Amino acid sequence: MYQFEKMDKRLLGKQLEDELMNYILKEPVEIGRKIPSEFELAEKFGVGRSTVREAVKGLASKGILEVRRGDGTYVISTKTLQDDPLGLSKFEDKYKLALDLFDVRLMLEPEIVSRAAENATEEDLAHLKQLCDETEDMYRQGRDHIPKDIEFHTFLARCSKNQVVETLIPVINTAVMTFANLTHRTLMQETIETHRAIVNSIIERDPVGAKCAMVMHLTYNRQALIRQSKKP
Repeated sequence: MYQFEKMDKRLLGKQLEDELMNYILKEPVEIGRKIPSEFELAEKFGVGRSTVREAVKGLASKGILEVRRGDGTYVISTKTLQDDPLGLSKFEDKYKLALDLFDVRLMLEPEIVSRAAENATEEDLAHLKQLCDETEDMYRQGRDHIPKDIEFHTFLARCSKNQVVETLIPVINTAVMTFANLTHRTLMQETIETHRAIVNSIIERDPVGAKCAMVMHLTYNRQALIRQSKKP
């Protein structure tokens, strides 16, 4: 269990943000569970409530926490994508960010899987199918499938055999994580079916089929995001 220590009352919110993240990981506080109240955290860390609010806001901007008014603050992810390599945490409107990322994914991923259908090796195909199976199994079991989902999309990019595409992988990974944090991992069946359609098309060396399957996958996700953004 994580051990709290009294901290310097002059502690900056960013420092407490790091300590709060450590607490979430080491306690651990599982995804979907509440963290202690603002008052409790202030007491435990020996800082002011305004510092706690600043730290919580920082983790919320990174997709780790979600503040639900009148209910509490919940952990919605424990993955930070290695210190935000794209610097996108500064954007406050997360739905606008997610939609912009979808625009970029629509520019990239259909062509990526088309190239993968042409260029993936037999060994690549076997590993891709394995990643698809593992993502599906974790999703159906209610486990956090997002890291495996990111690994799946990362490997799709590598199967294109385009070295420039590989440098764009952080864009795709960030988009997957942002979407998951905002929609709370909905669309299980649609995700499973479209992932499978993408993989089957690549295995069958069908570039057009792979491209269409990816467009469908992204369309389902984008529609879910728009619906979520309109909820009160």
